[in-house]
Amino acid sequence: MPRPSSRERLLDAAADVLLTEGAEALTLEAVARRAGVSKGGLFYHFPTKQALVAGMVERLTGAFDAALAEAGERPGDYLRAYLDATIPRKRTRARAPADRVTVALLAGVLVDPAGLEPLRQRYAAWQARLAEDGVDPAAATAVRLAVDGWWAARLLGLGEPEPGLHESTRRYLLELIERAAHD
Repeated sequence: MPRPSSRERLLDAAADVLLTEGAEALTLEAVARRAGVSKGGLFYHFPTKQALVAGMVERLTGAFDAALAEAGERPGDYLRAYLDATIPRKRTRARAPADRVTVALLAGVLVDPAGLEPLRQRYAAWQARLAEDGVDPAAATAVRLAVDGWWAARLLGLGEPEPGLHESTRRYLLELIERAAHD
């Protein structure tokens, strides 16, 4: 297996710092040390902390975009892909590594609110694409907002549904998409 690039190692190290030490500990020095890279090596890829956070947001949204790119062409396929990329089919007690990184990244962005701008832009693009998915844009938006709220509840541990209800709720959202695709 190929060794991750220095850039990827730095992004991994930044996520690790956020996860283990919190947003306040996210410094360029801490990330360089954790990645085993010189500060000069870090500055080559990320000259500022804001650039580092932007790189983390870019990597996170890029992975989500890649999952959405798998959507088919039928009405509602993009919305189904959005649900699939956001909410797992089955609920597990363990938090996925990507979820842990997302929580940590959001904490990091709170330290630098300007870091939210790229995420806002991606959400605007996802919303625009959902509105053109061949289903009623209001239905697509309602499902997206339900999925986003559920995602936030999962990430933050705010009243996440138990496994049976998780699966029933997910099926219900898929049924809503199917109805909207056939109206």
